[in-house]
Amino acid sequence: MAATRWADGGGPLRPAPPRWRSPLGRWRWSAAPGSAALAITAGPMAVVRCARLRRAGDHRYAGGVNLPVVLIADKLAQSTVAALGDQVEVRWVDGPDREKLLAAVPEADALLVRSATTVDAEVLAAAPKLKIVARAGVGLDNVDVDAATARGVLVVNAPTSNIHSAAEHAIALLLAASRQIAAADASLRERAWKRSSFSGTEIFGKTVGVVGLGRIGQLVAQRIAAFGAHIIAYDPYVSPARAAQLGIELMSLDELLAQADFISVHLPKTPETAGLIDKEALAKTKPGVIIVNAARGGLVDEAALADAIISGHVRAAGLDVFAAEPCTDSPLFELPQVVVTPHLGASTAEAQDRAGTDVAESVRLALAGEFVPDAVNVGGGVVNEEVAPWLDLARKLGVLVAALSDELPVSLSVQVRGELAAEEVEVLKLSALRGLFSGVIEDPVTFVNAPAIASERGVTAEITKATESPNHRSMVDVRGVAADGSVVNVAGTLSGPQLTEKIVQINGRNFDLRAQGTNLVINYIDQPGALGKIGTLLGAAGVNIQAAQLSEDAEGPGATILLRLDQDVPDDVRSAITEAVGANRLEVVDLS
Repeated sequence: MAATRWADGGGPLRPAPPRWRSPLGRWRWSAAPGSAALAITAGPMAVVRCARLRRAGDHRYAGGVNLPVVLIADKLAQSTVAALGDQVEVRWVDGPDREKLLAAVPEADALLVRSATTVDAEVLAAAPKLKIVARAGVGLDNVDVDAATARGVLVVNAPTSNIHSAAEHAIALLLAASRQIAAADASLRERAWKRSSFSGTEIFGKTVGVVGLGRIGQLVAQRIAAFGAHIIAYDPYVSPARAAQLGIELMSLDELLAQADFISVHLPKTPETAGLIDKEALAKTKPGVIIVNAARGGLVDEAALADAIISGHVRAAGLDVFAAEPCTDSPLFELPQVVVTPHLGASTAEAQDRAGTDVAESVRLALAGEFVPDAVNVGGGVVNEEVAPWLDLARKLGVLVAALSDELPVSLSVQVRGELAAEEVEVLKLSALRGLFSGVIEDPVTFVNAPAIASERGVTAEITKATESPNHRSMVDVRGVAADGSVVNVAGTLSGPQLTEKIVQINGRNFDLRAQGTNLVINYIDQPGALGKIGTLLGAAGVNIQAAQLSEDAEGPGATILLRLDQDVPDDVRSAITEAVGANRLEVVDLS
């Protein structure tokens, strides 16, 4: 039998009466009512339990059997435990120790982790009581969100916990690079007094280019503006109106590169942004520019940056992130003009505490059966059973609007038609926003943060209802309007007893094709042999057409074809199809 004892740090402990023997056959020790108590259980699980005695005269042992169990699997601040409140039993386990984690998790109602503990399908399967997995941090690479969703387990993180720390670190790098702080420090430590060797440059009166106006980019812009700098920015997913509200001049990347005295990068890393600041981009910058990357490694080509500094074109740089981490060898490390840090953007006590308390609040809400703001998956949420099947279709319609728009819409309208209009459908607007932003936002887009993300990017959203639906019992229509007035309108429905998701309209053209998998949308001038050319080019590339529908324009010679494919289409094949049929627009859209 494992030996268990409670300690409260104040006064002697006394054995609990025999009637307080736990159902597991372990002895408990009591403490003063209302005091904090700690239980250390020897044995293979080495679980530490923390609870608070409820009130005087309450003879249940602390952490009584009715309290939900919160299992903390990584090192977290005491503030996290305090934020959980006294209505839970907190246990600790060495999460990276797989055997101990699997032994402890079956009793857990909630699991709190940081980056060291992996929560995969095996761990989730071993936790039949689990209601929520909380990652005290921004990333979710160590949590199998799909597996959690399949089991109805909420997954939350703390997406805003480190934004202030990250913004401040970027500014620190910019200041250090502009004043040669690191090189001057190293020189003086070598007992050399060389004031004339370390002349810097002011930020006041300069032009600072911010590449990426997400939460962190906006914070950097606001803070740098206080130095008296002129702020310009590049972000294809922020509207000019929103940038104007922030007092920022929005422009193309090439324009920013040509005008900025300082450039700070704040983009997510995607296939489109990887290597964005490469040799060609650096050649477009002003001589003497200073470049900072505290966002994601690989956004700036490090070898090209080193060459540009050696040549004298780039004055200095500050980097906190690298293409491969941990990074202990880089050509940048040899250059005194470069300030480097080992990915410290979120490494502040405040950010760590904030991450813990943020997810603790989510855990409290989940265990109380309340709505959880930072949930990143749908499966764990509670939605009206009539509306629930439409959630993913609305998301896919948002994805389709984003793909077919030349720029991020400034307004998104969702209209629910037919029988579904009798239900509470506000969540479908949020689902459409999730789809609209899913390809451009690095952080998970949730039902709660979707409106905030839309507001940050100057996108208004509304949902309306109409009882009439001539062709379908119910239908969802999603309409995006760009700043120049151009419109993208798509609609979908659920068909048959299996509620099959279908695309039924794209920009006024009728379709009846399942909303799934990889899709190719082509608008072109219809002419004899056009379809054959498309099929031939796809077939030659080994791309199979699983389904296809053609819809001719009501007026004129135009037509739109929608094809569902078994794989993505290579860039060269896309170009070949565009040229072969004179396509006005060709987009590959993932509706998985």
